[in-house]
Amino acid sequence: MAKKIVAIVGRPNVGKSTLFNMLAGERLAIVKDTPGVTRDRIYADVEWLNHNFTIVDTGGIEPKSDDIIMRSMREQAEIAIETADVIIFLTDVRDGVTASDMQVADMLRRSKKPVVLAVNKADSFEKFESYVYEFYNLGIGDPMPISAANRLGIGDMLEKVVAEFPEETLDEEPEDIPRIAVIGKPNTGKSSMINKLLGTDRLIVSDIAGTTRDAIDTKIKRNGREYIFIDTAGLRRKSKIKDEIERFSIIRTVAAVERCDIAVLLIDAEEGVTDQDAKIAGIAHERGKGMIIVVNKWDLIEKDTNTMNKMKKDIRNKLAYMPYAEMLFVSALTGQRLPKLFDTIDMVEQYSCMRIQTGVLNEILTDAVAENEPPNDKGKRLKLFYITQVSVKPPTFVLFVNSKELAHFSYIRYIENKLREAFLFTGTPIKIILRERKEK
Repeated sequence: MAKKIVAIVGRPNVGKSTLFNMLAGERLAIVKDTPGVTRDRIYADVEWLNHNFTIVDTGGIEPKSDDIIMRSMREQAEIAIETADVIIFLTDVRDGVTASDMQVADMLRRSKKPVVLAVNKADSFEKFESYVYEFYNLGIGDPMPISAANRLGIGDMLEKVVAEFPEETLDEEPEDIPRIAVIGKPNTGKSSMINKLLGTDRLIVSDIAGTTRDAIDTKIKRNGREYIFIDTAGLRRKSKIKDEIERFSIIRTVAAVERCDIAVLLIDAEEGVTDQDAKIAGIAHERGKGMIIVVNKWDLIEKDTNTMNKMKKDIRNKLAYMPYAEMLFVSALTGQRLPKLFDTIDMVEQYSCMRIQTGVLNEILTDAVAENEPPNDKGKRLKLFYITQVSVKPPTFVLFVNSKELAHFSYIRYIENKLREAFLFTGTPIKIILRERKEK
């Protein structure tokens, strides 16, 4: 199941980034006592008791501001609201209810999303209790006093947040239908590619209304098999700030990737790989999704005998953390090589679902250790006892060792490479989890 998304929204300078950093467990957002510092949404995965969800930090909402940056931040917050399952509406007990708070509350009511109203900076509940009552005037539920800086009232707030999560329902679609998220920067041709796939094959089955993730799912049938494409192309928004346009893509990308089996990263052949491409690809990589890199607009590139190899090398260098990703060069406009995408999806899905027998895995492990002895530190050598596969999507293995501290990442990468030599695992990351086991 996809992780639920919780957006923290409110006017500037009420402590959203402080709350976000506390929940995330590390300093990810800039904290400064100046309105408008957090101009980009930042996301992080949170585990609380038995619940796992993704929180999103937003720029402050100034509903009536004409300032171009404030307006852009408001648009970002609106996207976060559209995408979220639950919203934490953060206010400031020391400022009381402001006109901006009233306007934000009105915006949240129109969203029809579950809202948890948190009144921040209540460092002493007894001292600020009477002040908290004022926030009932927002008409958006019971205000909950908290102090993000001092970690007060956070557990009660989170308990209310998770209680608002929609109940899990069984997917109407069969599990064997692969879900493909088409991700990438704006204007790389995501919608054009899906439209071409539909137009070329004339196999549209249905348009599935967007879920709370605010994406349109399109079902395509080819050679008797169905595929669901999750289009994130609705990210484009007019703005005079280029950086802000690129940042709009992050939250919807997170939401789409959470729901997919395979991510298709679309890269503009004329621009090549950008930093934004690397960030977006990293979201899919971190979540263990199958990965296909599609270089679009290849028909517009002047070519010689080495053009494709140069582009491949550049992509591999800039996306060095995901060497397993499969790569295609296409034209969404002409349909060149586009049908091959379905074959690549089938292949990547097959590898992401592959299960290897434990006996075979341990034969490979034995050969790998014989070929390259594990490292040692101060006379103590790493010992690898046993390996077994525990899950798929992505293929995940547990490796039992005598000491995690001795298991340098380079040697674990060596073991991963040996597994790939034997079974390829094309297009899918694999995970190796270390477990310590006492020597007999």
